[in-house]
Amino acid sequence: MGVSRATYYRAKWSRAALHTVRQPRRSPLALGTAERQQVLDVLHAPEYVDSAPHTVYARLLDEGIYLASVSTFYRLLRKAGGTRARRDELVHPAYARPELLATKPCEVWSWDITKIKGPAKSAHFHLYVILDIFSRCVVGWMIAGWESAELAEALIADTCGRHAITPGQLTLHADRGASMRSKPVADLLADLGVIKSHSRPYVSDDNPYSESQFKTMKYRPSFPARFQSIEEARSFCQTFFAWYNNEHRHSGIGYVTPAA
Repeated sequence: MGVSRATYYRAKWSRAALHTVRQPRRSPLALGTAERQQVLDVLHAPEYVDSAPHTVYARLLDEGIYLASVSTFYRLLRKAGGTRARRDELVHPAYARPELLATKPCEVWSWDITKIKGPAKSAHFHLYVILDIFSRCVVGWMIAGWESAELAEALIADTCGRHAITPGQLTLHADRGASMRSKPVADLLADLGVIKSHSRPYVSDDNPYSESQFKTMKYRPSFPARFQSIEEARSFCQTFFAWYNNEHRHSGIGYVTPAA
């Protein structure tokens, strides 16, 4: 026959597979098609359509009616597309990552506000700095005892005036702080024809140029632990920004000075 004895007898006396796939059995307590439709009709009835399934279940029991369990109510509604949030939730727009690209000076500026410690534990000053991201040159700065949109507006207006910014020339980037998104600053930028740009919400590294400049300042060996007065802080910043613009070899621009 051309086959081995084992193969011949295995084919002759083959048995059915020992393990078979069991078909799911329908529970005898499962609702029929008509009963499921009856439940949906009750849930969609005018007197119940605005009530939660738990409430409908309780009201039906008060009337002496039992149709199905609460979980069955939810299961049937889910299959029929009747479950969703009872109120429309606010969907936040997808914010694109800001692309800060400058090919020449006074094309894109970045600005931010940082706190520096004052003479007491609870005292501090606010340093406003505007940075040109092409040259990394600090084009404007100010120290104040508080943060306000009006001070930021005055600094931006003065800096744009000193650099003769024309409408459509400049993009000004900032994070989403209160002063940065304030109405006075927004109105000023609109009047000057300056394009405003903001970091994405809850993203801390969308304004890296200003953050890097603050770190360079605060990690200087001469940066004091505390400033005893706002005059001392202003004097330090005058010296620091002169060094930063004219002597500091910046790694982000090939180790040349920002003012070069």
